[in-house]
Amino acid sequence: MRVHVADHPLITAKLSVLRDERTSSPLFRQLTEELVTLLAYEATRNVKVTPIEIKTPVTTTTGVKLSEPRPIVVPILRAGLGMLEGLVKLLPTAEVGFLGMVRDETTFEPTTYAERLPDDLSDRQCFAIDPMLATGGSLAAAIQFLFDRGAEDVTAICLLGTPEGVAAIEQLVGDRNVTLVLGALDERLNEKGYIVPGLGDAGDRLYGTV
Repeated sequence: MRVHVADHPLITAKLSVLRDERTSSPLFRQLTEELVTLLAYEATRNVKVTPIEIKTPVTTTTGVKLSEPRPIVVPILRAGLGMLEGLVKLLPTAEVGFLGMVRDETTFEPTTYAERLPDDLSDRQCFAIDPMLATGGSLAAAIQFLFDRGAEDVTAICLLGTPEGVAAIEQLVGDRNVTLVLGALDERLNEKGYIVPGLGDAGDRLYGTV
C-alpha cells in the first residue's frame, strides 16, 4: 500500500480552519471541497490515460484522454458526499457510485446499509472518499467491498487519518493495489474513537446534527 500525506502550506492552512470549532457549516463545506480538489491532484497521479492525436492551430501532436472504462468515484455516506464535488470537478467524466456505511459507536464496527455500484468493477480505477480515517473500520470495509466487486486499483482520499487507521488498512489490503492520500496524519484516537486533535464529527459539521 502506498501512503501519501500532503505536505503543502495551502492544505495545512485550510485544514487549520476546518479544525476550528467556530467554523460554520457553510465555510466547512466550501473548504472541504477546496481541500479535496487539492488532494485529488496527488490521488489521480496514476490515473489511466490513452494516447490520442490532436491538431493544434500550429501542427499535429499527441495528447491523452482518460481511458475506458471510466474511473468511478465512491463517496462513503454520509460525510463522503461533502467531498464529492471537489473530486468530480477534477474528474468530470468519472462515474459516481455510493456506499452507505454506519459505525456502531460502542464496538466501532461498520455496517453497510446501502450501495449503488456496478456489479462488476473489473479494470475500473476506484476512488473512495471519506473525510476521516479514524479506526479504519469503515474505509477498510468499503475497500473490501470494492475488491469483492472485482476492483483491482483503489485510491482512498481522506482529509485526516490516524496511525491506527493506516495500520488497519495496511492489514486488510496486503499486497493489493491501494493508495491512501491524506491531508494530514494526526496523533491518535481517543477512547471514543475520535481523531485527536481532529476536527470533530465531519458529518455533523458538514450538514448539522439529525
